[in-house]
Amino acid sequence: MSIPVQTNEHADVRDPRVRRIPVPRWLRKPPLADAITLGVIVLLLAAGLLAPLIAPYDPNRVSLSEALLPASLDHPLGTDANGRDLLSRLLWGARTALLGPLLVVAVSTVVGTALAVFAAWRGGFVDALISRALDMVFAFPALLLALISTVLLGPGLFSVALALSISYVPYIARVVRSAAIKQRQMPFVQASVIQGFSGYFITMRNILPNVLPLVFAQAAIVFGWAVVDLAAISYLGLGVQPPTADWGQMIANGQASILRGYPEESVYAGALIVILVVCVTLLSDRLSERWEASHVAGD
Repeated sequence: MSIPVQTNEHADVRDPRVRRIPVPRWLRKPPLADAITLGVIVLLLAAGLLAPLIAPYDPNRVSLSEALLPASLDHPLGTDANGRDLLSRLLWGARTALLGPLLVVAVSTVVGTALAVFAAWRGGFVDALISRALDMVFAFPALLLALISTVLLGPGLFSVALALSISYVPYIARVVRSAAIKQRQMPFVQASVIQGFSGYFITMRNILPNVLPLVFAQAAIVFGWAVVDLAAISYLGLGVQPPTADWGQMIANGQASILRGYPEESVYAGALIVILVVCVTLLSDRLSERWEASHVAGD
């Protein structure tokens, strides 16, 4: 007579993912890693919000006599080719670098989540129709749609953010839809259906709260993508228009100075983009892990 052996069906799924990237031991403690990640994000947000108060100079003040100055007490990070203070432009550039992605995330998350939950609840023809529409949008590269939008609506932050919001809806909707379908089949949802509660009540009371952690995780991922895409569009000159400070635009403006031995403008702006995207990605991974862990425990 064979004795059944209990196995953990989730162990083989989680272990390779945990060992995928070697992490220093001091960063393996979740509270410390989370504190560092959130601290950097909050610091960048505060820098953007408080830029009018803490920036030492007007970011658009041109002084050719002070062009390409090295770091000093007057200009802690030096100046660009037009004599504009780099620290001030970086602080003000944080406003556009964060405002655009926040707008993209807000629109794409609300629309994508609403479509996903509605499709999961209705099922059948409605689910198939919404899924096919999302597949059509998913087939368009985000940057291509953003470039088309700038041609139709003109260059600027709004037109690019609108196009990226539409492009990112499927990324939110497809993941949330799968989770919502699973929630719809749970016994407590079926019990609510038997009791005669409306679909709207069941969705808002039982399904949506259980998928919200996954929604936040996907929103964080989309935020990181939006930061990179908006910076790329600004780098091409189709996003935020000069003289407004923007990190992507600063990378483009600093290219000519690199050949003259002054890479600071491009390096500083590029480093801030990388730091922001890495921190947001780590945050999204942490949210995804917690959501998976809670549902593994629930199963």
